[in-house]
Amino acid sequence: MLELTRLLQGLDAGMAPPDALTIGVLYDEIRRLARSCMRGERGDHTLVPTALANEAYLRLFGTAKPTFANSAEFFAAAATTLRRILVEHGRRKAREKRGGDRSRHDVDVDSIAAQDPDDRLLAIDAALQKLAQFDPMKARLVELRFFAGLSVEAVARLLGMSESTVARDWRVARAFLRAELGA
Repeated sequence: MLELTRLLQGLDAGMAPPDALTIGVLYDEIRRLARSCMRGERGDHTLVPTALANEAYLRLFGTAKPTFANSAEFFAAAATTLRRILVEHGRRKAREKRGGDRSRHDVDVDSIAAQDPDDRLLAIDAALQKLAQFDPMKARLVELRFFAGLSVEAVARLLGMSESTVARDWRVARAFLRAELGA
């Protein structure tokens, strides 16, 4: 974590253009987070962790100079970016699945199957946005725990909070999301 923070601060200070080692370290962290995000997805998902990591890296470092003060900001931005990519992918697949701009037809309610994993991801995103309006810190905590796959201890270190506070906020955030998702 300290080495990553030093690399990020060096990029931010403009001490030198990023070298292959710096780029490799940052990309490896993003790829690790992407694998963690994809671990909960179905096996035949059309987005693979490497493609997710590539897209996230390009969004984070592609056009603008990155400005992360420390590893906590980097992990938070990476988790948010990964979540957004997954949500956009889910929306695109849902649009395709439902025929894009085709006409709408009535369907027998009894014939509808359980929600698709992409539908669950969209529902989680909507609930997470609602949580962010209520309490942005708890939404950030969910992103770091759920999408970045970080432990309570790691989140506590990144956010500068005690582990007991993170654990308590995690329980509250999960209860809020369960109530929103009805599960």
